[in-house]
Formats: sequence, structure tokens, C-alpha cells
Amino acid sequence: MPFFAYKARNARGEMLQGVLEGMDSGSVADQLFNTGVTPVEIIATTRPAGSDGNDWWSKLTAPKIRSIDVQLFSRQLYTLLKAGVPIMRGLAGLQESAINKSFGLVVKDLRESLDAGRELSAAMRRHPKVFNPFYTNMVRVGEMTGRLDEVFLRLFDYLEFDRDMRQRIRTALRYPIFVVSALMVAMIVINLFVIPTFAKVYAGFKAELPFMTKLLIGTSNFTVQYWYLLLALVLGAAVAFKMYVDTTNGRYQWDKFKLRIPIAGKIMLKGTLARFARSFALSNKSGVPIVQGLNVVAQTVGNTYVASRIEQMRDGVERGESILRTAVTTGVFTPVVLQMIAIGEETGELDSLMDEIAAMYEREVDYELKTLSAQIEPILILGLGILVLVLALGVFLPIWDLGKAALGR
Repeated sequence: MPFFAYKARNARGEMLQGVLEGMDSGSVADQLFNTGVTPVEIIATTRPAGSDGNDWWSKLTAPKIRSIDVQLFSRQLYTLLKAGVPIMRGLAGLQESAINKSFGLVVKDLRESLDAGRELSAAMRRHPKVFNPFYTNMVRVGEMTGRLDEVFLRLFDYLEFDRDMRQRIRTALRYPIFVVSALMVAMIVINLFVIPTFAKVYAGFKAELPFMTKLLIGTSNFTVQYWYLLLALVLGAAVAFKMYVDTTNGRYQWDKFKLRIPIAGKIMLKGTLARFARSFALSNKSGVPIVQGLNVVAQTVGNTYVASRIEQMRDGVERGESILRTAVTTGVFTPVVLQMIAIGEETGELDSLMDEIAAMYEREVDYELKTLSAQIEPILILGLGILVLVLALGVFLPIWDLGKAALGR
């Protein structure tokens, strides 16, 4: 549907401006009248709400909206709503004080959507890259139960937990990635510059070279002569992998494979399950029905394979099975977690026990991340040792053989 920019006055005579979708100007006017404001001017426009007329360069250089922006927004809204500040006045203040101008435009669009009669959750759904489905569904629950301030506080805690876990994982992987990158750069430099120099020296020996030396020289010659083919092959493989992962089955298979990677797989699984437990506990505390909660939580775990197992749990609960029985059939939960789920179902304290499960997984992830470097170091040292051994044999064996031949004479 086309967009229409409007100017209108509310019951207090204040001028309001914004952009709405509609079949024509008459339908937009009807929308405005239904929300209690009187349209003054309605003009067709090609820009959607929230773009603020920016050209392509402004959009390209606009600051990126980060998770910390949404997290702080949640905390600020909780404080304002708890203090009894009307949500429209609160959003106006947040828009003016927004450090991130891109997020300020999002807040502006939320205000305009509320002015047009939309609910806050519906307004947030217009920005799926900023507010994920879990966030908007929790806001919807807060609107229905009248506990919107509590929901924003819980969302703040959840986002803080999620951001902290992602940051710890990035920090733990920084050292291994640096070492592997350095090894790859070293191999490229050796193949392109070091081995060709030795090859010229060996060519003057007029002697049979050892197999390892021939292998190194052959690899180096191929790299020097066909480096563009190798580069095209790497880029093509990366593009093909990206296209495959973007498919439904590709994403499912890749997410399933990631959980089976030695060392890193178990950390990712525990982190994913911690996110599931924290999200499920939050939805339970907010009064979301179990089936709806599992459906929403499945969209937040960040792993398609685990999400499919959670949806399997949802289907089982819909059929009347217990949460414990459906959790057992997924095959992703540990016996300790299953025992706590069983106790939670019996006592009616499932939300608090899910928080305990999340805390347990967080502690395990924290321990695994702290020892990750120690677990990976032997593998890195072994790889480096093999590389040095191959290079040493390939470079020094011909010199060794020539030395022995000279001494034999």
C-alpha cells in the first residue's frame, strides 16, 4: 500500500506529524479520525515511516543500532513507566536524548505509530531488525496483563545476560582465531616468497631431490602460477556456503553440525540451552501460556536445530503430554536438567527452576570459556609442529644429502 504524510491536531490542539499506510488519503483520514485526531493535511509520499527523508548516503553512513541500545531503552522505559510517566511523554524524552540517531528515528516512528492508534507491540513489529519476535511478543503480553513496566525490566535483564554471554564467547575465541590467522598468513608468505628462493638454489644442485622437497616446490609453483584460481575457488566456496546456509535445510544442517564440533560444540549447545531456559522462565513469569511461550522461545535460541526440538516440545504439550516427557524426546537436555523440569512441574515452580537451569548452564559455559584456550593450545601447537616439521624436512633434507655426499668423497 502507498504511504501518506499527514499533519493533524489532537484534542489538546497539538500539531502531530507522521506517515501512515493506506489505500488512499480518505482511508488515512479515517484512521486519524478513529484515533481521535483531526487531519489538517494529507500528502502522498514514497518514503516509509521512520526513514525521515534520508538519502542513500545518509542511510549508508547512519550508525548501526546495537543490542546495547535496545537494552538501555528497555531499562529507561521501565523506569519511566514505574514512575507513572505517560508512555508518549516518555518516548518523546527518549527520542530527544537518544545518543544513537538511528535508534532515535526508530523511537520517533514508535511515537507516530502510537499516535496513529497502534499498540506498542504492533509498532515494534515494524522494526524486526531492532526488536526480535521474542521482544515484541513479551511487550504484547505486558500490554495484555497491564504489567508492561515489569516486562521491560525482565527484558533488560534478559538482554544483559544474552549480550554478556556473546561477549564472553568472542573474547575466548579471539586468541585461537589470531593464531590460526597468523599460521595461514605464514603459509601464504612461505609458498609465494620463501620456497621459490630455495627452489632456485636447489635447481643448481643437479641432483635428485627428496620427495618432501618436491612436494613443497610443486605446491609453491602451483600457488604462484594459479593464485587467482585458488582465490576464486575460496571466494566461490564462501559464496556457495552462504547461499546454502541461507536455505531452510542448509541452516538446519549447519546449526546441527556446529553442535558436534569438538570442544566448541558443547560450549555452543550449553549457551543455547541457557538462552532457552532464561527465555522460557521470563515468558512463564510474565503469564504466557506454555504452548505460546515455547513457540516464542523457539525463535530466540539462535539455533535452528535446537529451535526445531523446542517446537517438538510445543507440539507434544499441545497433544496433552507433560513438559518432562517432551523434553526427554528432544535428546538435547542433560539428566540434571530433566530432573529439575520434573520437580518444577510437580511443585508449580517451573519458572524459578528454569532460572536455576539457566544459571547452571551459564556457570558451565563460563568455566568452559575460561579453559577454552588451554583446550585448544595442544591442537594449535600440534598443527604448528607439523608445519615446521614439513618445512624443515623439505628445506634441509637436500642440504643434508649434499653434505653427506661431499663428506663421502
